[in-house]
Amino acid sequence: MINRLSIDNLALTRGDRLLFEGFSAQVHAGEAVALTGANGAGKTSILRCVAGFIRPQEGTISFDGLDADEARNRGLHFLGHQDGLKGGRTARDELNFQARWTGGTSASIAAAIETLGIGPLLDLEVRKLSAGQRRRLALARLVAAPRSLWLLDEPMAPLDTARREMFGRLMAGHIAKGGLILAAVHDPLPIPARIVEVRG
Repeated sequence: MINRLSIDNLALTRGDRLLFEGFSAQVHAGEAVALTGANGAGKTSILRCVAGFIRPQEGTISFDGLDADEARNRGLHFLGHQDGLKGGRTARDELNFQARWTGGTSASIAAAIETLGIGPLLDLEVRKLSAGQRRRLALARLVAAPRSLWLLDEPMAPLDTARREMFGRLMAGHIAKGGLILAAVHDPLPIPARIVEVRG
């Protein structure tokens, strides 16, 4: 279980362009941190770096003494701006694949379906879902395969008001159980969150 995420003196580049340097932040168990800043400042890149998808130019990322590979493989979920869903699969097959791949069980998948209210969508192909429905399907793996650290890139964007409130309750429950949330946002999260500005 990840109890603390530490980002120290991070520098990231995109091509020949320096996005930022000297960025440091910590996220503790039971805390949500919202990354804010202008488009292109590097918020998404920070999430991708924490997830291990890209390497920093400088700096370190640590998970409270845990092996970084183990923490990333078993301790976090990354939900990008793109949902990462296969359009030709049914919603049921996609949820089952992603949840099983990340350690979910039949019981936890059933709980996710109930929590996100996606039962009526399960027999539809993913490509036939609306943006909000796709986001709910992607969010379902957070419930279906519980992990300590949630990395969320604009998680609220395609959700309507009722679904934003639902996801707010989901995030609050995760924090109450000692989970950690690091989110790149333009709109405020629906839960108390410490703001860290990324200045490109």
